[in-house]
Amino acid sequence: MSLLHPGSSSEAVTPTLVLIFKRPKPGQGKQRLAADIGLWSACQLAEQFLNCALEDLRDWPGPVVLSPSMAEDREWAQQLLPEAEVMVQAEGNLGRRILALDQGLRARGHRSLIYIGSDAPMLKPIHFKTVAESLNKQSVVVCPAADGGVTIMANSQPWPAALEQLPWSTDRLGQSLAACCIEAGQTVAGVMSSYDIDHQSDLQRLRQDLAEDSRPQRRQLLALIEQVDRKDMATEDPAGSETGAASASGGDQRKQPILV
Repeated sequence: MSLLHPGSSSEAVTPTLVLIFKRPKPGQGKQRLAADIGLWSACQLAEQFLNCALEDLRDWPGPVVLSPSMAEDREWAQQLLPEAEVMVQAEGNLGRRILALDQGLRARGHRSLIYIGSDAPMLKPIHFKTVAESLNKQSVVVCPAADGGVTIMANSQPWPAALEQLPWSTDRLGQSLAACCIEAGQTVAGVMSSYDIDHQSDLQRLRQDLAEDSRPQRRQLLALIEQVDRKDMATEDPAGSETGAASASGGDQRKQPILV
């Protein structure tokens, strides 16, 4: 895979890896998971999901972008990964936010983009490598999720305007996304099945998938899942404070999220 960055004169370019996420807080996001295991446990897991996604960005050989959902979180996001470009999400549904983000990044010179969220820690380097290679031949590449959504969506051409009208957060998203892009004259490829984490049952599958994963943040996530299984985690924050990922910075061990 080429390591050339946006603006290179070569046709082959390493895509930009973009993380779209919300700052993890109790009661914000992961509502279905929280219903299964409690708000505080779900928030702690969301933090570690974010750490895993940041681990993926640190390992990426090309440009990386952090896209937090709130303007007030811009500085916090920059501290998570100082070498990353930061672009705050626009208002509106996820389709509108991705459209605006895609337009903004292309205006800055990014050409091929890979979008991920923070709730698919099962993703491995082979997923990103396969998507990047397929993007050299296709307009759009997705990793379909088991629930009918997607965990990765990548494009070498601008997204169609109809992206805003798609049924986000439903089991029809994957098919609707492909149909939308094909109708706009783009080629679409689906590669490597995947899943995101919405329910406690997903954690059991993830636990199995992480058993042999040596990446540091995945090891920490596995330990956290085992705590949940042992019911050792409190369902409420005893200190009433935000969790570590939302406040700490510096190094891969900072505790500080496919789309959200």
